[in-house]
Amino acid sequence: MIVKTYGAALEGIDALCICVETSIETGVNFMLVGLPDSAVKESHYRIATALEHYGYKIPVKKIVINMAPADMRKEGSAYDLTLAMGILAASGQLPQDAGTPSVQEYMMMGELSLDGRLQPVKGTLPFALEAKRQGFKGIILPLKNAAEAAMVRDIPVYAAENLKQVVDFFAGKEALRPFEAPVAEEVSETTDVPDFCEVKGQSFCKRALEITAAGGHNILMIGPPGSGKTMLARRLAGILPPLTLEEALETTKIYSVSGHLLQTRRLMTQRPFRDPHHTISYAALVGGGPYPQPGEISLAHNGVLFLDELPEFARSTLEVLRQPLEDRKISICRAKMRVEYPAGFMLVASMNPCPCGYYNSPDKPCTCKPNEISRYMGKISGPLMDRIDMQVQVLPVPYKDLASDAVSEKSAVIRARVVEARRRQSARCAAAGDGFVWKPQRETRPNRK
Repeated sequence: MIVKTYGAALEGIDALCICVETSIETGVNFMLVGLPDSAVKESHYRIATALEHYGYKIPVKKIVINMAPADMRKEGSAYDLTLAMGILAASGQLPQDAGTPSVQEYMMMGELSLDGRLQPVKGTLPFALEAKRQGFKGIILPLKNAAEAAMVRDIPVYAAENLKQVVDFFAGKEALRPFEAPVAEEVSETTDVPDFCEVKGQSFCKRALEITAAGGHNILMIGPPGSGKTMLARRLAGILPPLTLEEALETTKIYSVSGHLLQTRRLMTQRPFRDPHHTISYAALVGGGPYPQPGEISLAHNGVLFLDELPEFARSTLEVLRQPLEDRKISICRAKMRVEYPAGFMLVASMNPCPCGYYNSPDKPCTCKPNEISRYMGKISGPLMDRIDMQVQVLPVPYKDLASDAVSEKSAVIRARVVEARRRQSARCAAAGDGFVWKPQRETRPNRK
């Protein structure tokens, strides 16, 4: 008897439906085919122990399980539930009567613990989108993943705590209710980003960051230590326009497939701000690994990527940014696969003007030799600098400004001007007849001669 159950595999930030075909015949063997990785192959032991916990068993017969399409690599432990239900149905331990739900009508994903509990998995938002696209009656997931998947409308999400609940659901003994979690029409405002009113002085740099936010430009701040470069950069996300629902869902998908989505957060409601340490590898920055995962530039999609102390990053790491800054996406190629992740981020970088940090400082003398300064600035290649639209000098704040009681503009006031500027850009481009709707992107400048 052959039984089909369905799961999904991640391909970039999207999912692809996987058909798990289970055949049980006379003999003694267990074969799992279809390019499963080690975690999928090990599911046999988890499934056997979980089934025994509830009084079921893997029959001592010839069991062949094919995961189609067979030429696509299957990764992770999220197929435990799909495989277990296929074995139960094919062995007759889960009768499929006319009045009960069919295992072929639902997508199922979840990792099994040895006592049969369902553990959360990553990528449930793309899984739910694929289940909706394929026309399944619903998707069954671990309870901790239900809120994330419920962001997808018009597809019931059934949350289960253990394997027994799923078996009883298909046997008609217990009804799983769809998880109720409606998605808001609009994404809430940013609330926990530091405010610009906390920054004393630096009106020139604040204006530069406002222009950066309005035009989606990349910016490099050059100045001595203590001048406030990092403090300014961390407040940039607070003046960016709110995420649209489409942008929020796209950003949430990236965090979902990377496993960074917090259990307490269903939808990414504010623009990402990523600030990796300068010791980061190029693979961690752009994504990759044996089983490709999104890197920092993709986690900063629709938000800000802040690189502090830019010359301290490895030159090979910085050079891989050149293509993503142009194409706003990153393609990761392997011998048998190719995945693509979005990378529409704003690059914000800061650096000292010289090794000691005080070149052109009004307060402290520079102790560096001219060739040392030249060598230090030369760590940033010309092609990369050409992709940074704005380069601003940041000077230390005078004492009188630090001691002043004057109140600076709040981020909300600056943000309102940024939102209005982007609205005018959209209206101007729409009037030109190109149907353009503004999204953050770098403007192409004419070649300099």
